Amino acid sequence: MLDAMLLGQCPCSGGDAGAGPLVLFGLVACAVWLVYGIARKDGVSRMSKIWKITIVVALAAVVAVVIVNKQMGPSPGTDSAKGAAQVSQPAAGLPRLLDLGSVSCIPCKMMAPILEELKKEYEGRLQVDFIDVMANPDAGRSYRISLIPTQIFFDASGKERFRHEGFFSKEDILAKWKELGVDLSAGAPAQAPQTSAGPTFSRLEPAKPDTRPRDAICYLCDGDINVKTLVVIKSAKGDVRLCGPHCYFIMCSCLTEDKTDFEKKVSVTDWADGKMVQATEAVYLYGAEEKTGRPTIKAFAGREAAEKERQAAGGNILAWNVLQEKELATRCGFCDRAVYPQDASRVVTADGIHTWGCCSHCAMGVAARTGKDIEVHERDRLTGEMIVVKTLSGSVASLEPKTAVAWFGIRKAPDGKFVSAGCFHQGFFVNEENLKKWVEQNPTESGKAITIAQALADKMKLSPQQIQKACKIGECAPK
Repeated sequence: MLDAMLLGQCPCSGGDAGAGPLVLFGLVACAVWLVYGIARKDGVSRMSKIWKITIVVALAAVVAVVIVNKQMGPSPGTDSAKGAAQVSQPAAGLPRLLDLGSVSCIPCKMMAPILEELKKEYEGRLQVDFIDVMANPDAGRSYRISLIPTQIFFDASGKERFRHEGFFSKEDILAKWKELGVDLSAGAPAQAPQTSAGPTFSRLEPAKPDTRPRDAICYLCDGDINVKTLVVIKSAKGDVRLCGPHCYFIMCSCLTEDKTDFEKKVSVTDWADGKMVQATEAVYLYGAEEKTGRPTIKAFAGREAAEKERQAAGGNILAWNVLQEKELATRCGFCDRAVYPQDASRVVTADGIHTWGCCSHCAMGVAARTGKDIEVHERDRLTGEMIVVKTLSGSVASLEPKTAVAWFGIRKAPDGKFVSAGCFHQGFFVNEENLKKWVEQNPTESGKAITIAQALADKMKLSPQQIQKACKIGECAPK
């Protein structure tokens, strides 16, 4: 019964437990049918006697099957031939993590390397065991599990403290032990690597102040403003200066205010003569960088100047409404902000939907917004090396390379509290050393290193209302 139930919960397991009894049952059924046929030919009285004999034979076969299964199936807590060889008797004085699963189901396979890491890293401090309940069904019944994998947490006295069903990440397991008051660091060797503790690097204050003139810094991305691509938005509190049309469209996609006639407040710089022109009246030369394919945008007051530049540099001439349509076509799958694919993280959901993350952290947020498992492809901000994260049930299921970490950019607000520095100041790195080098190269950055699992957890704990307002809470509004 248990085997059928587990297979129903984990259709990928492909187990064949119970096949022997089914075959025996089939043979008994065939024998009964043959006896019935013979009896009908020889008369009713003889048929009655044969039916009695048949019933006795059938009951004896059933009893035999039960006895054989009992003899073949290992008792709870003992090793099995296929998957329970890792099980040992509970060690006195040690907390114990027991994982009951299978060697064939996908979530169970994903648990295997996590269990192995925990076993090695916490040797002498934590006992880690695995039981394949397909090979050892009595164990599943003994521990009263309803699906696989199931993890059971026992304290040092052997008392069960917690159980979890489904995939459970390493970070979540360690967090649960901490929550249960179990200190796994006690008794650790002085020189033991503390890889599970996660990154510890931080710089909460910039290494040096940003001395650039305020009007030379893009209001949105904090990048340098090229005077030939300057965009200016008129507001009640003064001019808002942006480094180019793309940052304007990012801002536009974030605004919560009524956008009717908002574009009338926007002026762009004529690439040819440096004069400001109404954004909606300008024409735009839309090209692409040769190496990256990232779009380039140059504004012109008239078509003649735009055509002259097009002949020299290539590209296509677009009107404002066409440019706007192109710029707002690709959005972040978490916060719905306008993005260029060349700048964004690539995200694929479990059902094959492809989308983007405007930054590495928003990419992780796609799992929270959609409620689906995702695969994130993000480049190291220092070297461009690819980092791939896969999630399962809201936790990190796999990470390549395993040493990858996240940078959480923060800044100190006027009231002294630390707040997010925004999407342009977040990133992933293949290891903590690359992150430190990048921070050194960017002395005005402040923040802290966190695990990628924490970056995901921060998004998963957001409420639907918070997700709906993500990146749309007025931080990007012109002030």
